[in-house]
Amino acid sequence: MSLVVLRWLVLALALAPFGYFALAIVSALRFFRNRSALPDFSPPVSILKPVRGLDREAYDNYASFCRQDYPEFEILFCVLDQGDPAVPVIEQVIRDFPERSIRLLVGAEQLGASNKVNKLVRLAREAKYDILVISDSDIRVGPGYLRAVAAPFRDPQVGAVTCLYRGLTDGSLISNLEALGNSSDFDAGVLTAWALGGVDFTLGATMATTKKHVAEIGGFEAMVDHFTDDYELGHRLHALGYRIELATFPVYTVFPTQTLRECLAHQIRWNLALRHATPWGHLGLVFTHGLPWAILAAAIAPSAGISAAYLAGYIILRAAMAWTVGVWGVGDPLVRRKLWLVPLRDAFAFLVWLASFFTRRVIWRGSSYYIRKKRLVPVEPRTARG
Repeated sequence: MSLVVLRWLVLALALAPFGYFALAIVSALRFFRNRSALPDFSPPVSILKPVRGLDREAYDNYASFCRQDYPEFEILFCVLDQGDPAVPVIEQVIRDFPERSIRLLVGAEQLGASNKVNKLVRLAREAKYDILVISDSDIRVGPGYLRAVAAPFRDPQVGAVTCLYRGLTDGSLISNLEALGNSSDFDAGVLTAWALGGVDFTLGATMATTKKHVAEIGGFEAMVDHFTDDYELGHRLHALGYRIELATFPVYTVFPTQTLRECLAHQIRWNLALRHATPWGHLGLVFTHGLPWAILAAAIAPSAGISAAYLAGYIILRAAMAWTVGVWGVGDPLVRRKLWLVPLRDAFAFLVWLASFFTRRVIWRGSSYYIRKKRLVPVEPRTARG
């Protein structure tokens, strides 16, 4: 292959991210234009919160679930032991909302490597109601959240409901860079999947389903060793013929105060989750990283005009996607204020994506694991030789 042909091939491939940006914009316009009044369907709900450690602004996160405009629901928290630092906060929430049915469960049988799913097994067994709404402990929601995620279950073909999410940060550059990825990048990918045939997964920000559906996939017990329990839940229900509904009600993820190293570890864990859940999908992300392609195309383009066109195309389309999805779609004030940071976020995201091909080890809530065939394998601590 001659250098001229190779150059034009690279220039052609460099157009792929522009197509992705345009598709994401159209997908967001289609999805959020469908926002309409929810059906009058509000059966009792059990909110399940597996907790480990103390998240930033944990009290406000938990309290937001207590302030739901919803007729009947309970909230169940589960920690592994009484010494968990989240326990005093949960107990304060229980005192401050005596009108709510809130229970704290301590202890969960160690059925597998995933502490989170071990807790979900117990939480599901203890839940009073059929509809289960599960979310990570760093999630904060608005008063209409439960109505939005429960209403789709009026249709018996709905197996699970999940939500898009945006970020709340402490204002630091590191946290802002990570949070910008939620609304300006990650949500765009989910909406693109929705437009191309529907989602077949759920997200940790919200996994709503029913006891009946969980039983049909073998219970949470069947996922106690899985790294991507959120993906697995939706994927297994979809495989049974159920529809996974993507709600138009976004939630907030409250990002911790963190160092660059901690942020890098967190982002690599997310990328590894995608890599092990959908290997080809993770590899295909190469064509969604517009910044490196635009720089490469500008560097080898045969004229200054073509170089400028690639760089301008990236800036305009990428900003349009971030604004349409992040600001107009999920209403993220961070994207509105920090749109200029998106190229820096994209550079960071590309480096993280590359790094995810060279490791199988993750740190999750203070525990170290290797990932082997989608399953968590705990890293055994080294012992001194005697």
